Amino acid sequence: MIEISPRSGTAFLMKRGERLRVVDPMGEQVSDLICFAAADRREALSPGRTFDYLSKLLLTTGDALYSTESRVMMRILSDDVGRHDLLLTPCNTETFRIIYDDKNPHRGCQGNLQAALAAFDIDPRDVGPTFNTFMNVTIDGETGRIEVKPPRSKAGDAIVFQAEMDLIVGLTACSAEQSNNYSFKPIRYEIL
Repeated sequence: MIEISPRSGTAFLMKRGERLRVVDPMGEQVSDLICFAAADRREALSPGRTFDYLSKLLLTTGDALYSTESRVMMRILSDDVGRHDLLLTPCNTETFRIIYDDKNPHRGCQGNLQAALAAFDIDPRDVGPTFNTFMNVTIDGETGRIEVKPPRSKAGDAIVFQAEMDLIVGLTACSAEQSNNYSFKPIRYEIL
């Protein structure tokens, strides 16, 4: 099992049929996941297409993640938590300036993903929305207001994805305080 240090990220290749197991080793830690088609790096994960085709906001076991080209990129095979987010974009320096009034902002998950994916010739401008693994975002049914709450994941909880095409995958140990209940921890993963 490979460990991603707190507030950092990585990128790697997955072949069709391989499985990715993402583990929260200590609990309450979010991991941003993005993927691109290995054959066409402009084809990327699309939360909008995923919402359209599944007609739901909360994904779990059996659900698919769709691409900008309306193709299934990954499928969730198992899920210990059942609460993840596809609404919010990866945190970046502006997130820390605007939400946290941080005068020395971290580059966030977006910057971590951009740096890691550069090795695969992914244009930094193409690093967009992510599947925010273990992130707990609630929506008020009356006002539509969203709220980031502590992740429901406990130590050792995991989610397993299966690649439905050859992929380039970016993965982080999220850097945003609010997303991780104000504590930064590692994320672990393995390709099966």
